[in-house]
Amino acid sequence: MAVAAILGAVAGAVLETGFPMPAEQWAFVLLTLLLPALGWLIAHRRPGNPYGWLLLATADCLGLGALGVGLLISAGAGAPRHLLVLAALLASLFVPFYGLSWVFVPLLFPDGRLPSRRWRAGAVIGGAAVAVHWLGMLLAPDQVYAISPIGNPLGVTGPGELVVAGLGGLGQLTVFGTALAVLGSLLARMRRCSGAERRRLGWMAAGLAVTLGGFVLSSFFIVTESAAIWIGLTPVLGALPAVIGVTVFRHNLLDIRVGLRGSRFFLVFDLRPTVDELLSELAPGLEEAEPGELLERLAEAVRAALDVRWAAVMLADGTRVVAGEEDGGPELTVPAGQGWIACGPRDGGLTGDDRRLLRALAVPVGLAIQSTGLAARLVNAQEAERRRIERNIHDGVQQQVVALIAGLELARATGADAGTLALLRDQARQTLDDLRELAAGIHPSVLSQGGLAEALEERCSRLPVASTVDVDPELRARRFADEIEGAVYFTVSEAVANALKHARASTLDVRLALSGGRLQVTVADDGTGFDPKAAVRRGLVALADRLAALGGGLDVVSAKGEGTRVRAWVPVHD
Repeated sequence: MAVAAILGAVAGAVLETGFPMPAEQWAFVLLTLLLPALGWLIAHRRPGNPYGWLLLATADCLGLGALGVGLLISAGAGAPRHLLVLAALLASLFVPFYGLSWVFVPLLFPDGRLPSRRWRAGAVIGGAAVAVHWLGMLLAPDQVYAISPIGNPLGVTGPGELVVAGLGGLGQLTVFGTALAVLGSLLARMRRCSGAERRRLGWMAAGLAVTLGGFVLSSFFIVTESAAIWIGLTPVLGALPAVIGVTVFRHNLLDIRVGLRGSRFFLVFDLRPTVDELLSELAPGLEEAEPGELLERLAEAVRAALDVRWAAVMLADGTRVVAGEEDGGPELTVPAGQGWIACGPRDGGLTGDDRRLLRALAVPVGLAIQSTGLAARLVNAQEAERRRIERNIHDGVQQQVVALIAGLELARATGADAGTLALLRDQARQTLDDLRELAAGIHPSVLSQGGLAEALEERCSRLPVASTVDVDPELRARRFADEIEGAVYFTVSEAVANALKHARASTLDVRLALSGGRLQVTVADDGTGFDPKAAVRRGLVALADRLAALGGGLDVVSAKGEGTRVRAWVPVHD
């Protein structure tokens, strides 16, 4: 679309005056390049924003209209009729160019949407007026096309000539009146806004006023053709593209900025990335980052994406990581999973597109925050488990070994009898049993040697209550990754321990199955039950985090007097 507009304008200018072209034609060509360039830039980088496509459609009407005028001027009296008809059709596109420029380019500024529902009727009236004006121009009598040596090949003569002239005049007057209403709407919106949005609307209102003023000057007050081009045509063609360019590059409209790079003064179009582009750039770094670094990289990514002075990522536990220099309160805060994202101010202010970008970015950031919290809980659970093992060794086995050593020293010194030696032997056996029990809490040897099914059966065989272990036959000979087998085994161990300590259960049923790519284990008891919402389940929470890290999960179903059922699952692959 941009190429068609540019080529049409250049070809039309050359056909009209020949080459080399006079200064007026060069000025016309340069002015027509602004609109397709801006339209291409916005539509190429933000294809979902209708405003870029609106600018391209407006530019095409201008460029192809210029081509039609050039064809009409250069065609001789003997030119084929179909060429003259095509030229007349193209030349008539100047009418929709003026309608789009005066009404819809300022009305739909800057995001391609109407400013309010009340403008729906105004947009319909403006579109209908443009169509009526275009039809009146297309069928206008020959004198309107005085630039052509043969007039308008589609012109209506006779009684219909007055009707066509009336349609053209009514349409043009309505389009101009609608443009004045749009100008009034821009001024009213300016009074209601402040900051960057007020400045953007001010630029557009000024551009529209200059455009309409240039048209009035060139149509009614300027008599020479050269003056009409320089004083009237220049603001008509260049005012709106100029103010759109200013708002795009100076006030960060539509997240597009321009700057200078290096000493050679290369222009650099710095376009703010979309959410998909931002995540694609971040993904490799996030995969390798530690939990603390992850929050720092997320905060820096938000700050860079919105070009704000600072950005912060906050967790529910009070953890807060800031990128940039925080100087004042946040301009915008949005929830992100189990945390929040906050942004500081930006030169020129934050736009609606900024808010939409931050809300879209909150979804992946929320997942990353959840992952960080999960990693932190896993680290805390591992540290708590290490301290538990250390405490058990110090308070239990270590004291037993010390007592055993002291007994052996005493037996050697006193020449102990058979009864004393038997007592020391029993103490050594008890110490060995305690060591085995402790090892079973870390990683039982039967789990490493015999597999998950055998380890669960061995764990439940030593329980002081009736228990059953039901394992699918195909699972007895199958092994899984160490982390999967360990997570399932310790989930069963914790559930069994809870049933014995707190639920006063008399029977336990353990079920291990594989279905739908999931290894699933269920532990059910007939104990007293409890209210899961009110209970504190520190051990199961740590195990749930461990399962979640493997892509699995855990749920607990219980009620007072109805027993408890713990179900855990982990995805497995063939």
